[in-house]
Amino acid sequence: MSAERPPLAMTMGDPAGIGPELALAAWLGRGADDPPFFVLASPGWLADVGRRAGLDAPIVETTPARAAADFARGLPVAPLEKPVAAESGRSDAANAGAILESIERAVSAVRAGAARAVVTNPIAKATLYQAGFRFPGHTEYLGELARAWGGPAFPVMMIWSESLAVVPVTIHVALAQVPPLLTRDLIVETARVVDRDLKARFGVARPRLAVAGLNPHAGEGGAMGGEEIAIIAPAIADLRAEGIDAAGPLPADTMFHAAARARYDVALTMYHDQGLIPAKTLAFDEGVNVTLGLPFVRTSPDHGTAFDIAGRGIANPASLMAALRLADRLTR
Repeated sequence: MSAERPPLAMTMGDPAGIGPELALAAWLGRGADDPPFFVLASPGWLADVGRRAGLDAPIVETTPARAAADFARGLPVAPLEKPVAAESGRSDAANAGAILESIERAVSAVRAGAARAVVTNPIAKATLYQAGFRFPGHTEYLGELARAWGGPAFPVMMIWSESLAVVPVTIHVALAQVPPLLTRDLIVETARVVDRDLKARFGVARPRLAVAGLNPHAGEGGAMGGEEIAIIAPAIADLRAEGIDAAGPLPADTMFHAAARARYDVALTMYHDQGLIPAKTLAFDEGVNVTLGLPFVRTSPDHGTAFDIAGRGIANPASLMAALRLADRLTR
């Protein structure tokens, strides 16, 4: 661990969920080689969470500029302007302003050079919707913040682990909305972002993309649906013409066993659960949500707010720690 490199900026997530105690547990469980980070939250409130959850880490009120130097003596917390008041397990729309401030200021810290990457804790989208939040989730909101400062942004969600990396082409939409939203251009643009960022950030010289079909058996030659013939296969042809190594459309039910995974670097699936079910089954505690297509690195644990266990000090910080380590790796 070195104080010479800027730290990572961590958001608090929903204060009623497990994110705050995961941040405390990550500091308590840090290793010598783990990167320094700071949390954008309320210092007093976070200290109270730690006491109640049995995670009594020292809290150091700080600024992004001082956080790396403060990291050795406690969990650095940069105070929010908006108040935080939460009961573990009971999400409250009254905290929406503080949740969004935490995200916005983490992005601003990266933009200013005071942080290397954004690491987000889980949010409860339904709670934010009650307060007027108009984005489907973190991924889309981060894209808007990137565009607001003039950066290029086509945000793409990738769930990454050493076992499997998947990218859903459509993300936080109802299953019934997937076929109308699925277009040749959307598949092509998503794959371009994946190919570019795997080269630039992950160091994969020639990424191999495996593209799933939408329907069972990849449509069975049109007998079980026509999207593979009309949309997906033409998109793959476009990608190959650009020199991108894309294969498919492939039946999703045979893409994720060990021998199949050895043949590609990332799987592009047509909808959320088609990719996230195998990803979370294979590596639930080690999976990391990475947003590609942004002018900055953003990672997140691959799980939700877990309101049912919040405040008990039993949440597993492994995915958050994996997110911190991957953010560190991608910004070196």
